[in-house]
Amino acid sequence: MSNFLFEIGCEEIPARMIDNASAELSRRVRELLIHERLADAVSLQEFSTPRRLAVIVSGVSQAQPDIEEQVMGPSLKVAYKDGRPAAPAVAFAGKVGLDLSKLEKVTTPKGDYLAAKIIRKGRPASEVLAELLPREIGAIYWPKNMYWRNTGERFVRPVRWLIAMLDDRVVPLAFAGIHASSKSRGHRILADRTVEITAALKFAETLCSVKVLDQSARRERIRKELDAAARSLSGARWREDKTLLDSVVNLTEFPSAILGNFDREFLELPEEVLVTVMRDHQKYFAVEDASGKLAPHFLAVLNTDGDPQGIIRHGHERVLRARFNDARFFWQTDQKVPLRERVELLKHVTFQKDLGSYYDKTLRVQRLCSWLSEIVRQSGMQIRPGVVHKAACLAKADLTTELVKEFTELQGIVGGLYARAQQLDPDLPENTRFAIADAIYDHYKPQSMQDSVPRTIEGAVLSVGDKADSIAGMFALGLQPTGSKDPFALRRQANGIVKIVAEWKLPLTITEIFKSTRAGYPGSDSEKTKTLTLLYSFMRERQEFYLREAKGFDYDTVRAVMASSADPDNIVETIARAEAVAAVRGSEDFKQISIAFKRIKNILSQVRDAGVDIGTDFDLPVMQEKEEKILAKETRRVSSQVEQLQKEGRYIDALTEISKLRPAVDSFFDKVMVMVEDAGLRKTRLALLAVLLKNFSTIADFSEIVTEGKESKESTKQ
Repeated sequence: MSNFLFEIGCEEIPARMIDNASAELSRRVRELLIHERLADAVSLQEFSTPRRLAVIVSGVSQAQPDIEEQVMGPSLKVAYKDGRPAAPAVAFAGKVGLDLSKLEKVTTPKGDYLAAKIIRKGRPASEVLAELLPREIGAIYWPKNMYWRNTGERFVRPVRWLIAMLDDRVVPLAFAGIHASSKSRGHRILADRTVEITAALKFAETLCSVKVLDQSARRERIRKELDAAARSLSGARWREDKTLLDSVVNLTEFPSAILGNFDREFLELPEEVLVTVMRDHQKYFAVEDASGKLAPHFLAVLNTDGDPQGIIRHGHERVLRARFNDARFFWQTDQKVPLRERVELLKHVTFQKDLGSYYDKTLRVQRLCSWLSEIVRQSGMQIRPGVVHKAACLAKADLTTELVKEFTELQGIVGGLYARAQQLDPDLPENTRFAIADAIYDHYKPQSMQDSVPRTIEGAVLSVGDKADSIAGMFALGLQPTGSKDPFALRRQANGIVKIVAEWKLPLTITEIFKSTRAGYPGSDSEKTKTLTLLYSFMRERQEFYLREAKGFDYDTVRAVMASSADPDNIVETIARAEAVAAVRGSEDFKQISIAFKRIKNILSQVRDAGVDIGTDFDLPVMQEKEEKILAKETRRVSSQVEQLQKEGRYIDALTEISKLRPAVDSFFDKVMVMVEDAGLRKTRLALLAVLLKNFSTIADFSEIVTEGKESKESTKQ
């Protein structure tokens, strides 16, 4: 077995694109090697920097194995005439290179044919890779591509060199006019020269000698550099920021860190503004003191081995000072126009060309949030509908501010900060003085499954209303997500709704949220019904995603609760049912009752397909066997208990009671024949199974649970 190295060297790739592209290149190389029978199990290592994407693969064959193939020829009717080989048979033998006597007769559904078994020689790995790998390079997805030659090939940036090596031998492939060699290039500043790669497994070691580190080494080095720089300040530490760290890792090949300073007077601005300017616009890490407050310092990561004379540090400080001055000017200028007066300006800010302005959206969200607030209030939860109404009115007003126009990442946050500074709630108690401000500040949250939900219930309801309005509006226009395309981030917003409702345990159903929302947009009744159907299906997918990815439930647990006869419309209840199934599914009784429910479902499905009548309820006097009478009585007794436990939200206790039916169910299937000749008896036995399945599928569809061991597959003969 050999080791294969493949590297694409190019001009600097945007940092945000590197991780996905590196993963896709690895996937494509792995699939190519397996498909072409050059490897069975691929051990692959990724290597990426701003100037290169590379993979090192172990366990690659030098050549494809030979394979025996059966080649079909002409039918016997035309291959032989009067028992003698005709021209088609002779031509086929010549084509496959075999004597006529070596040909075989093969019987197929279409008749008898001539066939030949031939050995297809495997091709050398270098030949296969040279032919097929360039296509995989060109097929890598990039948000934007470049053309820099007349060859028609595209890539994110101009390709400058290629390496393709099996052990120490070059694979002769080419892409975009560049032919592969064994030469790579070092760091653009610290070691700007070519370097010979003598063997595939020496790639990382060789690049390290020319100041190019792999991702894990760069990440570790950046952390150590940041720690060392922060320690030079007494009691200070750099503020952890995973997203920023990932970004600077992909901006460097040999990183170092420097400590810079800014004027303390800028600390009068809100931390959110200062940190956003440093992180999103300058890629600087914030520094905080021992109490966690922002300090007048920053840390910048360089793609060099240091700044001994402080020239780079001075340049960063000057740029940051200008940025902070801009932010301070915008902050002070924006304050001259209160948020309340800015609402009218939203008439001139387009939400979506077919959905009107942000002023129109504000009115819709206000109406929806007032209705949602009332549902929440009537459930007994403490909420201030007036706060929600005022926050909904002002939530989008910051889109007209200069600060948000300059720093779009701060939308919502700026509105909350301005609402706090303008003291919009002077009459509220001291501990809730900034309720409106907090709701506005949080109404874009959560931005991801890892992000937190709004801190207050008013902010939670506002966030749900705002997101629901956007989703319903886009669906009304037919702009729902398709495949990997989601230009309006509707999946993210739907995930946010599910997460908020789940974590706040809001008494809101999907129907309640979207029926009123869709009514706010034009369309006929049939169009609205169609849109709502699509919306419910979309939100169902998002619920399943939340249960799997955020809550970590097994896929079959998720399928079981979503496929139950209970409506998954209630997010909080669905999560509670999933938690109950996860809690009891390990018990032996539950496993066996799940197998029994599969059996019942199979019987009823086959019977319905055969057109056999199944009653809606069983007739106890008609029953003959002791076991079926016991099961019938137990079904009625346990059904009432389970119904009461469900009303009380005691799903684990309900599932435990259902599991106790196992002995009665087992005895029934051991002693009772369902599909008997007596039509009346058959009907009532089928009805018993149907009632059993219906009554006890209100928490989860047990037939969806995957159990270990052999499961019976019942036929209609049972």
